[in-house]
Amino acid sequence: MNATFPGLEAGIVPTDAPVEKIQASVVPDSDDTKAVIAYTLTPLFVLFGVLVGCYLLYRKRKGSSFAELANGEASLSRPPSAGAGIDNESGVLVAQVTLCEVRARGRFGAVWRAKLGQRDVAVKVFPLQDKQSWVAEQEIYRLSRMDHPDILHYIGVDKKGDNLQAEYWLVTAYHEKAHTLSWAEAWRVAACVSRGLAHLHEEDGSKPAVAHRDFKSKNVLLKADMSACIADFGLALVFVCGRGCGDAHGQVGTRRYMAPEVLDGAINFTKDAFLRIDMYACALVLWEISSSEAGIEPSAQYRLPLEEEVGSHPSLEEMQEAVVQRKMRPHIPPQWHNHPECWDHDAEARLSASCVLERVAAQRPASTPLTTPLTPDTTPLLIHELAEQQMC
Repeated sequence: MNATFPGLEAGIVPTDAPVEKIQASVVPDSDDTKAVIAYTLTPLFVLFGVLVGCYLLYRKRKGSSFAELANGEASLSRPPSAGAGIDNESGVLVAQVTLCEVRARGRFGAVWRAKLGQRDVAVKVFPLQDKQSWVAEQEIYRLSRMDHPDILHYIGVDKKGDNLQAEYWLVTAYHEKAHTLSWAEAWRVAACVSRGLAHLHEEDGSKPAVAHRDFKSKNVLLKADMSACIADFGLALVFVCGRGCGDAHGQVGTRRYMAPEVLDGAINFTKDAFLRIDMYACALVLWEISSSEAGIEPSAQYRLPLEEEVGSHPSLEEMQEAVVQRKMRPHIPPQWHNHPECWDHDAEARLSASCVLERVAAQRPASTPLTTPLTPDTTPLLIHELAEQQMC
């Protein structure tokens, strides 16, 4: 700060002046000292006040609206309170989310078993570089009519840390391990998978059609009552009337479950094309569900689709050769009914999810209801873990 103080100007004297007078003249009086201190400290106090005000405004904005969570600016983590759970008016969590143990790891981060108050929940933790996937997934969960028994129950989101240490949480219902499937249970899981996918693909009123784009057994969770729900919408695509597919990339998903046209890079960027891609993956998941059913080839070891042909970790080129060029599909035992329409090489020949649901319903075991009631989200499993239990 370039300020001119009268006391200092009075101290400028000719060079031939006596030394005693120079020393006396440069010593400011008490009023001058106070002026110097005031001019120096006042801007500092003002700056400090501005910083405090900005911080308080930032904290207020973080807790002001649950809707702001899509931008990562608010936190659901609050001190524990007597009303642990969700505030029905604001939609904000009022209990601390505490991570307990890692249950799975995937491309976009780790999935933890956690505690929300006294309740078990699942927390999918996205690193900073995958923030866009965190934003995309919660946008799918917040679509109209996504609160469905065959769709994983969504609770909320959270942001932890700042700058390069930031991570993003997606909080959902938690589902623990179950057991080997009986025929009735396998049928129920297949019915829930078909119905959940049909609900996603349906365009009804305020709900747009949604293509999952990474449908596989690891993204199907089993509840405690052996009903199932679909999870993981990080790559999902929403089709709004009058809008295109945006900048959607065609070759996404898990290689083993990619339809021939995806592997071959020959996708038509239309709603129907993306829904048919889901149906190819659905056929493989239904094949896995049938393979997990107790009593069907009990001596056979569980394998992922085409695992015998391409191994446990196939490359994109290996999948292209097997699925596109050689048109290979998983082996169907003689005692199974052969319905290959879902994984037909010709995308337009594949069944829709609603047609699959009708066919699965026709196979309903006696005394097994088709309608699956809403059940408390307490604790069940990933379908692929059934195989691991059978092998143990």
